Amino acid sequence: MTNWEAGTTAQTGPASLIPRPRPAPDPLRGAAVGTDPWWMDTMDAVIRTCHAHGRPDLAERLARRRARLLHPQLRVLVAGTAQQGRSRLVNALINAPVCGLLPDTDAVVPTVVHHADTPTAHLIRRESAAADWTAAVGLQARIPLVPDRLAASLAEATAALPGDAPVHVDIGVPRSLLAGGLVLIDAPALSPAAGDDAVAAARDLADRAGADLVLYACEAGRQLSDAELTVLAGLGQIFPGLVVVLTKADYAADWRRDVAENRIRLNRAGIPAAVAAVSSSLRLHAVRTGDETLNRESGFTDLLVHLRQMAGAKPDRLARATAGALGRLALQELAAPLRAELENQDAAGSSDAAANLQATHRRLDDLRKCTVRWQNRLSDEVADLMSDIEHDLRERVKALLAEADEFFATNDPAKTWDEFESWLRDALRDLAQTSMTGLAERTEWMAHRTAGMFPPEAGNVLPPTALAITDGNSLSGVSTLDAPPVATFTPGQKLFIGLRGSYGGVVMFGLATSLAGMSLINPISIGGGALFGGKSVRDESKTLLKRRQTEARNAVRQHVDDIFTKLNKDARDSVRQAQRALRDHFTAVTEDLQEDAMESLRNAKAAADRDAAAREARNRRVREELTRLAELHAQAQALTERARA
Repeated sequence: MTNWEAGTTAQTGPASLIPRPRPAPDPLRGAAVGTDPWWMDTMDAVIRTCHAHGRPDLAERLARRRARLLHPQLRVLVAGTAQQGRSRLVNALINAPVCGLLPDTDAVVPTVVHHADTPTAHLIRRESAAADWTAAVGLQARIPLVPDRLAASLAEATAALPGDAPVHVDIGVPRSLLAGGLVLIDAPALSPAAGDDAVAAARDLADRAGADLVLYACEAGRQLSDAELTVLAGLGQIFPGLVVVLTKADYAADWRRDVAENRIRLNRAGIPAAVAAVSSSLRLHAVRTGDETLNRESGFTDLLVHLRQMAGAKPDRLARATAGALGRLALQELAAPLRAELENQDAAGSSDAAANLQATHRRLDDLRKCTVRWQNRLSDEVADLMSDIEHDLRERVKALLAEADEFFATNDPAKTWDEFESWLRDALRDLAQTSMTGLAERTEWMAHRTAGMFPPEAGNVLPPTALAITDGNSLSGVSTLDAPPVATFTPGQKLFIGLRGSYGGVVMFGLATSLAGMSLINPISIGGGALFGGKSVRDESKTLLKRRQTEARNAVRQHVDDIFTKLNKDARDSVRQAQRALRDHFTAVTEDLQEDAMESLRNAKAAADRDAAAREARNRRVREELTRLAELHAQAQALTERARA
């Protein structure tokens, strides 16, 4: 590597006509302004704010950038995708083949080029891939390379290291372009994939390299892709001096149109980047031949002036612009969760405490509705029960009377009354027992139906003890059924009835035989009278039996009606007692539930009030903090505007 200072490396911009010293105009940006330390105060305030918001990682990144802005060096990162002429761009800038030395690689090993009085070259081993490139390293981490045979020496050194070892090449060359503190970094190729991952990777690379300025290389003859625009937008947010350099302009048919079109795409995307077109081949040829005209045509003249101007403007204009951009970005990142918190609170509408209060109100309203429902259900069930019990008693009594009528249709009460009375007593006892048992079961079912009107969270609200129901002993107060009075058919009555019936027979048969010349009283008339007398006795006996049966039926009906009245009254009294017991029990349960609900409502109201006050205080603090961040953001914006002035 010979002829280190060959070629045009001096400043080529026009001289100033103003008597006081001032930097020459930047052909890519504009004139620099005076030094202003205000940016340090603003950046310190942003760093303190990051610590206050619990973002030490963000504060550390800002502190590193602040320290780099105070360093006299201007570290320029030359980035871009693969095969875009990045290494040739760096070599052409300093007129030295120091980048892209390894074969079949595209800057896999980054190269940092800075000024040195004599050529030096080292391979630096970093502690990790995330380590800062500007951090000092020990002698063991610095592997010397031979400047005169840099490519071979670099190949040997990298071959001796593990394949995933984080390294970069540090080269010092004696160049007047670099003597002012300019440092050029040939970075590895960026991934062409679009999205947040590519932006994060590009930012991480620039941060680890300690870059102050980014030159993005893109070969002429094509437009910037959407993926590249995304990466440039991410880099432009933290590197105000972003420059897009269209390389290989000598191979493009209409590189001026490419510059214009890419500038339009950058403007539409809102990316603050300057655009320049260069030809590394023309530059190197011009340096070898000393052709100043060809050197200007290569486009490097304006790029060199721009780099010198940015190196001179780093303490003021570039520092202000960078501090303003970093401050705005950091403040936006800090404000985002605060705005999201306010938006989430507005979207949610109420907190958990307020939601609990509303739920408690709903439970209390449901309990009031439940009270009306169970009262209506109990009233309806009682009415249905009374109607069903009376109907059941009537049907059972009707069946019993029908069986009694059937019994007396064939039996004489005078002979079978004792047997019938015993059967009737047992039948009535069974009827009363069955009726009261059904009433008890139906009352229990009614209690379950009424309890079903309460909400599930009320638990088991059934009465703890059985309801008082009158048992089948309700017939104890009813008198027994005595035998009805039976009319006796005495022998005298039979004789009298027989004589009265036989008289008609004797007369009728005597008159009939008198026509035959017989007397009124004759054997035939006497036989006819005997027949009529016997029939009269038998008919009277049957009539008396029917009368006894009818009287027995009437007595049984009267007795059963009395029993029905007593059972019906006992059933109604039992139902009313059960109704009162259930009403009192469920009223007490409702009062307990209402008292618990009111206590929960009071607690929920107090919690909601405390939460609302806390939320309001939190919202007020968030809004105040957002206002403070907005004021600090306005200061950062003012830095950017002053840098553009």
